[in-house]
Amino acid sequence: MLFTRRSFLTALAAAPALAGLSGVAAKAQSAQTSASQVPKGLALVMFEQPGCPYCAAWNRDVAPTYPKTDEGRAAPLYRRNIHDPIPAGMKLTVPPQFTPTFVLLENGQEVGRIQGYPGADFFWALLDELLKKAKGANDAQPKT
Repeated sequence: MLFTRRSFLTALAAAPALAGLSGVAAKAQSAQTSASQVPKGLALVMFEQPGCPYCAAWNRDVAPTYPKTDEGRAAPLYRRNIHDPIPAGMKLTVPPQFTPTFVLLENGQEVGRIQGYPGADFFWALLDELLKKAKGANDAQPKT
């Protein structure tokens, strides 16, 4: 198996999970949003549901390293059950229909999304594109 730098780091960081760290511990590393809470600044919201095998794969492959990465520090992860109501201050283009759906928010406004989990390498590449899009929008705004 050929590893890229990111997939190697992801596999290395996931090793404790394979040694007995449960998905519950991975969930403890991210913030849970209450029904009315909307994250400030950049945030990655993961819409998930119990029993979702793709959510479990993301929790295994990415969750242990996410908060330790530049991307995770730039856009902290928040988790929401896909069946919970969308908070009033969260402005999404459309409600999520599939799990997992990852929505990049900036001050509650959707910047973009990743629907589904296409594997770690694709996830990181797609997330990098969303973060560039958010940065580009910020760079285009006039400074006051």
